[in-house]
Amino acid sequence: MRRFFAKYRLFALVFSLLSLVIIYFIYDALKPNKRLPIYQPNMVNPELVDSTLLDVKKYHTIANFELINQNGDTITQEAYTDKIYVADFFFTTCPTICPIMTKNMAEIQGSILDDDDVMLLSHSVTPQIDTVAQLKRYALEKGVLDSKWNLVTGDKRQIYELARKSYLAVKTDGDGGPFDMIHTENFILVDKEKRIRGFYDGTNTEEIQKLLQDLAILKNSYNN
Repeated sequence: MRRFFAKYRLFALVFSLLSLVIIYFIYDALKPNKRLPIYQPNMVNPELVDSTLLDVKKYHTIANFELINQNGDTITQEAYTDKIYVADFFFTTCPTICPIMTKNMAEIQGSILDDDDVMLLSHSVTPQIDTVAQLKRYALEKGVLDSKWNLVTGDKRQIYELARKSYLAVKTDGDGGPFDMIHTENFILVDKEKRIRGFYDGTNTEEIQKLLQDLAILKNSYNN
């Protein structure tokens, strides 16, 4: 009996290993791919949603825009056609959360240097201060790469409406007037169809890692 088992021990070992490999590949093939939610206004904290959008359950996308970047170029949605992008709202003279957010956005930039599908978009919430020249100085100081990251200024009402009605990024109400001021740490992940796929705290290192993981999931969804 012992000789019998010794004779077939190698066969049994190889058969067992082969079975495990086959089971793994079957499981991997059948395992559903993880998908990110497509955020609609009715899925988001009501404090972040303009009252006109509270009941919107589908088809929410980022509105078209026309703003000016750090090089004086006009930036519209066409610059982000067929692109995934991360958006935020900042101002160059902010002494509190914005430096942290910019540092973390720069980290994201470093992760997407060779990825033609992904870009960044930062909107100034003090466009009267953040002129093209000011944005250019800030861009050079923070290592912003023009091909990957637009810092944009322009009409304040347009920027504030984008923040509140498109990106769902701001809790405070307002009309974008001279005394209106928004300050938000939110990073927003937007897909190629201009839909919101994630919200992240741009001051939190763990949240940035979660964003990068979700970015990989989103990119993978376009390959399947």
